[in-house]
Amino acid sequence: MRLLSVRVLPLFSRHLHPLALPINTLRSVLHTLRSRAETNLQFRRRKNHRLRDYRGFTEVSEEEKRKLVGNVFSSVASKYDLMNDLTSVGLHRLWKDRLISKLGPFPGMKHLDVAGGTGDIAFRVLESIRGVGHKVMHDSFVETEGQTQIFICDINPNMLNIGKKRAIERGYTNSSYLHFVEGDAEALSFEGGSMDGYTIGFGIRNVTHIEKALAEAYRVLKKGGRFLCLELSHFEFPIFKELYDYYSFSIIPVMGELVAGDKESYQYLVESIRQFPKQDVFAQMIVDAGFQSVEYENLVGGVVAIHSGLKL
Repeated sequence: MRLLSVRVLPLFSRHLHPLALPINTLRSVLHTLRSRAETNLQFRRRKNHRLRDYRGFTEVSEEEKRKLVGNVFSSVASKYDLMNDLTSVGLHRLWKDRLISKLGPFPGMKHLDVAGGTGDIAFRVLESIRGVGHKVMHDSFVETEGQTQIFICDINPNMLNIGKKRAIERGYTNSSYLHFVEGDAEALSFEGGSMDGYTIGFGIRNVTHIEKALAEAYRVLKKGGRFLCLELSHFEFPIFKELYDYYSFSIIPVMGELVAGDKESYQYLVESIRQFPKQDVFAQMIVDAGFQSVEYENLVGGVVAIHSGLKL
């Protein structure tokens, strides 16, 4: 039996605890937020059944689900990173930095970032490798660094176009390190045992068959290769769940409407999180795909989790 390990980062400072609030005030606030969130959710369900179809509230065909998800990301592509900044208050940048620190990029590695069309994670991988290069400057290192290959795979061409534009803005116009590839996480075009690392950030909950995506991740990794998944997950603190739900269902879609001009897509994105397997269930799915040393780390009390595993 393979051991699953869990790490949890604290949500609150030891100087500010939720129980420091008067209990009656806290109950009153949470009751109000719960009522408003439930009213808003009931209204959306009556108004737009097709939106709920995106991710499990009502069953639809797999082909229709695939098209609906594609339409969502085509719609929000140009504002995707800006909305990540707004909805996470910039925290997504720290979460991605944490992901890269667990990956441990090295010169000469072949890395695959799936559902990474905008390049946010891939650029961090490359910058991490170049950071090592500035510390160790000799001929053998430069030769090894030149063998580095980072593949950015996304099923949505609009997201890939955003990534290509960002690469140009960062000065990677003629970079031999970066390769943008249109492809499906469930049927990757890469050879088996060809990658040193595999990352997927905020993408695996949108694939139609999670188990197929995990199997493909396992297939393309070399022996000793690392799988890392950064994904919005399930909040651990019941006392604040109502507040989190209210923010998710009532605030984020409004932000989507104001900034990206697309409220419904962000309603889908929120609802897809609630349908994603809980941390321990997803960890077991990674084990079932063949990975060993599987573990996960909760960030911000489980709002986000990083799952990892090794192909041994």
